Amino acid sequence: MPDSTRYLLHRPEILDSLRRGEAALDRMMEGTGRLYPAGRLLVAADSPNTAIFRLRKGWAGRLRTLEDGRSQFILIFLPGDLFAVKSLFVTHSPDAVQTLSEVLVEQVDHRTLRDAYERDADLAIRCMWQVIEEERRLHNWVVGLGRGSADERLAMLLIDVRGRLILAGVLPPDAVGYDLPMTQEQIGDHLGISNVHVNRVLRAFREDGIVTLRGRRVTIGDLDALVRIAGPLLDLSERGRPEFVGTREAVPGDHRQGGDDAGP
Repeated sequence: MPDSTRYLLHRPEILDSLRRGEAALDRMMEGTGRLYPAGRLLVAADSPNTAIFRLRKGWAGRLRTLEDGRSQFILIFLPGDLFAVKSLFVTHSPDAVQTLSEVLVEQVDHRTLRDAYERDADLAIRCMWQVIEEERRLHNWVVGLGRGSADERLAMLLIDVRGRLILAGVLPPDAVGYDLPMTQEQIGDHLGISNVHVNRVLRAFREDGIVTLRGRRVTIGDLDALVRIAGPLLDLSERGRPEFVGTREAVPGDHRQGGDDAGP
């Protein structure tokens, strides 16, 4: 997407550079696209990784699994995202990257990209922007995991995904439904709550006419209400964007305050 809306909170003076860097990536990754099924590891945890990827279609997640089997989906990647950019700088990835749906990904070897990175300031700015964008998302999620209720976390996930899919051109601006290729267990692994708790919150949302999840299909029945729940966890860039909050500005409300906490 060449539109400036793709780059949240960017400085206006670097927009042209971001666009040129995007075009350089297009040329570098042309013809490298490969399809992978859901459940495929693109990057193995605690292992050398030599490639940087760009997601063209589908969903993937950065995953860390503890020795006792507990897992956390740290970040969700959607179309347009670069990931494993840190392979430019580090030899090993501490986390895995796993596909959540069938995906189409492009890739480039870290040595090829690093050589171009050193020669092309526009490409370097585009790569750095992706790292900064991941940091923004991670900061949001740290706050959500540390201070958000289960209701707020799930609402934030649903709002964040909708907005990012609209910005990526996958959904139209007025979309109120999309496919969510995650099981309730995987959703819980992202939200930091149990599968049972995910089901409890989804049932409450459904009964209130806010969101319905049938199979893998999310249908938002009351976007304003969903935004009010997620509002405390949305950052500056999201609160002011119709792609995330609709045509009305999100105002943090008191829906279910004092209700479900985030415990498992």
